[in-house]
Amino acid sequence: MSEPAVRLHHVSAHYGTTTALKDVSLSISSGTIIGLLGPSGAGKTTLLRIIVGCLRPSNGQVTVLGQPAGHRKLRGKVGYMTQAVSVYADLTVRQNLRYFATILGVSWSRLPGYMAEVDLTNQANQLAGTLSGGQKSRLSLAIALLGDPELLVLDEPTVGVDPVLRLQLWDIFRHQAAMGVTIIVSSHVMDEAAHCDELLLIRHGRLLAHDTPTSLCNRTHVLTVEDAFLALVKAPR
Repeated sequence: MSEPAVRLHHVSAHYGTTTALKDVSLSISSGTIIGLLGPSGAGKTTLLRIIVGCLRPSNGQVTVLGQPAGHRKLRGKVGYMTQAVSVYADLTVRQNLRYFATILGVSWSRLPGYMAEVDLTNQANQLAGTLSGGQKSRLSLAIALLGDPELLVLDEPTVGVDPVLRLQLWDIFRHQAAMGVTIIVSSHVMDEAAHCDELLLIRHGRLLAHDTPTSLCNRTHVLTVEDAFLALVKAPR
C-alpha cells in the first residue's frame, strides 16, 4: 500500500479561547480529489493552512507527502491557492508568473504552458489589476500549479465565480488529478461534491465524515450530500 499523501493524527487548533479544530484524524490517498465541505466558519481554512504548513496545530501530528507539514523538502511539491486572490495588481499576468517561478526555481520557458492550462494566454501582457474576478482566480491557480506540485490545496476556489467558470475550473482540477496530483478543494457549496472522489464533512471544527459521495448518501439514507450533511449534524454524538 502506498504512503498516504496527507495524514492527520489527533490534530486540534486553538485561537486563544476559540477551538477551530477538534481532534481531527484522517488519511488522504494519493491521486484523489478530496472535497472539504462545510459552512463558513467550520474550520476548513484552518485545516488547509495546517496541511500546507502555514499554521502549526496546537496538538497532533501532520504528515504531507511523507514529511512533516511545512518541511522545506515540500517546497515546490505543494501548491496552495488561498481564498483571497494572491496576485500583484501592478504586474502583468506573465510578470506575476515570472516572479513566483523565480522563487520556486521554475524555468520561464514553461510559463506559456501554465497560462494555456488556465486559459490566460491572451491576457499574458495584461495588468493583473485589470483582470476580471474570474481571470484573477485563474491566475492564482496558475501560480499554485507552478512546479507541477504533487499536492494541490485549494481554498474555496469557486466562490463568487459564475457557473461557466466553475465548470472550467473543475475541468482543470480533473485534468490535474488525471496526471496523479492529489487535490484538496474546500467549498461550502454542497453540490460540488459530485466532482469529488471523497468528501470530508466538517462543522464547528469537528470532522463529521470521510467517505465517498455515494457511500455517504447510502449510509444516511438520503439522496444528496447536503441532506447527508444535515442528517449527520442532527445525529447524536
